[in-house]
Amino acid sequence: MTPAKRRPAPPALDIDGLLKDPDIKVIVTCGSGGVGKTTTAAALALRAAEQGRRVVVLTIDPARRLAQSLGLTQLDNTPRLVPGVGATPANPADRATKTGATADKVARSGDETGALLAMMLDMKRTFDDVVSAHTTPDKAAQIFANPFYQSLSASFAGTQEYMAMEKLSQLRAQLVEHGGWDLIVVDTPPSRSALDFLDAPQRLGRFLDGRMIRLLTAPARAGGKAYLKVVTASFGLFTKVLNRILGNDLLSNVSAFVASLETMFGGFRERAEQTYELLKGEDTAFIVVASPEPDALREASFFVERLQFEQMPLTGVVLNRVHSAASGLSRQRAEAAVERLAELDDPGPAQRLALVALEVHAELAEAAAHDQAIAARFAAAHPDIAQRSVPALASDVHDLAGLRRIGEKLAGTS
Repeated sequence: MTPAKRRPAPPALDIDGLLKDPDIKVIVTCGSGGVGKTTTAAALALRAAEQGRRVVVLTIDPARRLAQSLGLTQLDNTPRLVPGVGATPANPADRATKTGATADKVARSGDETGALLAMMLDMKRTFDDVVSAHTTPDKAAQIFANPFYQSLSASFAGTQEYMAMEKLSQLRAQLVEHGGWDLIVVDTPPSRSALDFLDAPQRLGRFLDGRMIRLLTAPARAGGKAYLKVVTASFGLFTKVLNRILGNDLLSNVSAFVASLETMFGGFRERAEQTYELLKGEDTAFIVVASPEPDALREASFFVERLQFEQMPLTGVVLNRVHSAASGLSRQRAEAAVERLAELDDPGPAQRLALVALEVHAELAEAAAHDQAIAARFAAAHPDIAQRSVPALASDVHDLAGLRRIGEKLAGTS
């Protein structure tokens, strides 16, 4: 019988080569929830900073795990220096850190050593910044006071993904124009919605070109009375229901909001499309993060296939929390030894200790075999995708020391 042909191992993901490459300006991590994606993004950013790069890590995930792992009490919409990373006490950047320095102070310090800044996307604040930057102060004040805008900027479906595009665009502009940092690491939300920001330009275009928007912008073109007739004829009972639920001013608030923003819509679309094209550039790297579980790897396959379809620069896959067992003793042999020890009538302390150790080893060996088998199936389905396995740790990562250990595992140096 001819033995089965052994499949070649997937290429190894060269993390240090990626982080040291000065041509790489953006790293985007994506993956399903609970696979260690946020930890991976933080560890990549920390390792890059300690190798001399000036890094800002942006989390879009509303959970605050990134702040906790970096030793910060909170994150906001402004990049903040992480104390104790990439600078000595004598450096101006480090002295600024002690007083809560922002990105502008880092850029002005002139220091060439690495630095790490962290931030979390504030959807409403980013939307406010966009409005303020592209209209007059009086017009901006009218928009901010509009009840529909207040709801839209805080919770409207799709706003988070579009604002993630806006924030990344702002960070890229600062990278190019002001030199505040030379690498951006983006930690996306969990699950498949992590790639929703790739659809932001198209979804925005469909929204702006839709029939509802054309109706709502009618006051700017046809006058209030003509618009009222159109709305009354078009919406009828629907309008009455909305007014009953949300108040009589709903349609007027929406109309005023859209009319105020009408001149800005083209800019929204243009910037989103520019950022989308930047993400397809050679200076961007996507890393898919997964764990050796069927659901997580199905999600990882979705990400891989979607990124390839969109012709996005996929660098590789990180497989977190992979179990390993000591070589030389198989699960079967360990279980057989457990059975023999369990048959002893009066086992001594040494035998009881050996029994517990062998049981633990058997469980680890079984978990390791499971992880290896499922990882092999994923590799067979994506043989050309570089991979890096990170072993499961005994405890959760919650500080810089833990992130450094993860960085070493990612780089394969420990």
